[in-house]
Amino acid sequence: MKRIAVMTSGGDSPGMNAAIRAVVRTGAYHGLKVLGIDRGYHGLIEGHLKPMGPRDVSGIINRGGTILHTARCAEFLEPEGRAKAAAHLKEHKVDGLIVIGGDGSYRGAQKLFEEHGVPCIGMPGTIDNDIGGTDYTIGFDTAINIAMEAIDRLRDTAASHDRTFFVEVMGRHSGYISMISGIAGGAEEILVPEQPTDVESVIEMLRKGREAGKRSMIIVVAEGDDAGDALEISRGVAEKSEFKDTRVTVIGHLQRGGSPTAFDRVLASRMGVRAVEALLERESGKMVGVSGQHTVLRPLSEAWECRTRFDPGLLRVAHILSV
Repeated sequence: MKRIAVMTSGGDSPGMNAAIRAVVRTGAYHGLKVLGIDRGYHGLIEGHLKPMGPRDVSGIINRGGTILHTARCAEFLEPEGRAKAAAHLKEHKVDGLIVIGGDGSYRGAQKLFEEHGVPCIGMPGTIDNDIGGTDYTIGFDTAINIAMEAIDRLRDTAASHDRTFFVEVMGRHSGYISMISGIAGGAEEILVPEQPTDVESVIEMLRKGREAGKRSMIIVVAEGDDAGDALEISRGVAEKSEFKDTRVTVIGHLQRGGSPTAFDRVLASRMGVRAVEALLERESGKMVGVSGQHTVLRPLSEAWECRTRFDPGLLRVAHILSV
């Protein structure tokens, strides 16, 4: 193992730069040449690889986004596209590839390994925390803190006007961001895709809150909730109940940007070191995860076959504390 490459793929997440930095500097520590691939699999198909050294990653541990950029690539879904990507890796004499991204990015790495024998190690970079094989993903902690801060700010204005706010957070089909940020922000109700709900149930909850003396309330909604998005639910509540004066705030991509938290910086750093050393140990087709206090290696397929399961106990905590 003399030359490795690193790339970021799929949606960006805070801490990706810290992960890139860790890979590049760990490679240098072990005497490896490190190449950065610009714009994920799209850049790999186009042959956009460049040498990276320790000075190239100075001052990026605190930056959001990814200095290597990212992109989704339909061409890579086809065998011909993957063959082009593998050819460029061979042309640049790359002995191993580290892919920072979500389960879609991992599937691409798995294909490169199976079809072209490219040694690949994955690092979980996604705010959704919905990847199996790891307790936490890079970017999740930052995302929940951004969402929590937004909820705190909205609480102030909701209380000032005696209003109900519906706050939509990201998470695709996972309710982790909504659940954790909702509990931390003291939300009266949290709607998650893992727990089916409807507008009538929301109205019943709002009425119970009013009966208990609450004059303002915060409802956190995961973007993939079965009852609809926050705007749809808000409109349904207004049409079917006396709660007409509601407001909707969609936090959206704000959760992906900004400086990563200390937790995400350290998590990305630990995973980056382990990813490089896994390649040096001749591991391949694996992902780096954390279990408890330890970094672990799991098969890439665990990312989608053993997704992190939602803890219903969190919902119970939220309901108990919403009285």
